[in-house]
Amino acid sequence: MAWSKLKLDEVAVRRTALLKLRREGVRYDDPRVEALGYSSPDAARKDLHRALEAHRDAEAAEVSIYRQQENERLDALLEAAWPRATQPSPVFDKEGNVIGKELDMRAIDTVIRLMDRRSKLNGLDMPVKTEVTGASGGPLAVSTVDPEKVHALIAATSRLDTDTPANTATSTPNEDDEGDAP
Repeated sequence: MAWSKLKLDEVAVRRTALLKLRREGVRYDDPRVEALGYSSPDAARKDLHRALEAHRDAEAAEVSIYRQQENERLDALLEAAWPRATQPSPVFDKEGNVIGKELDMRAIDTVIRLMDRRSKLNGLDMPVKTEVTGASGGPLAVSTVDPEKVHALIAATSRLDTDTPANTATSTPNEDDEGDAP
């Protein structure tokens, strides 16, 4: 049997209140969540997941509409800037005589920024690839280390077992063992 309009409205109000509490960091087992009418924290969690799933398609449609509107705005701006960026304009001297023709560099910059914005909006930019290399651009050396050697190195440099840790900049473990450190 389908839910009545009143029941659907009650569920929407309860889910909205639950979402508000969750955004504030309130846990599912908080008394304020129970006061909304949920029988258990798990019931509240499931209801929130149902609400988010139900709105995912609507949100995707809204994002698509927004992206289309932004693309149309970029089209209009690009249409206005394109002629000045691609067709040389006359350059005048002080008397008003044409002394040459040049492209408008500010218009070119504007077109490039509009194109960059469009590529970001539509996800057209390729991801940046990063390569980690070793010394002199060669392969990165990867090796395993004996855990006992690491522990010995840590113990030798930190001297956490003594009241005064070794000064690793000026002393060696042997100096600390003998008590010759100043």
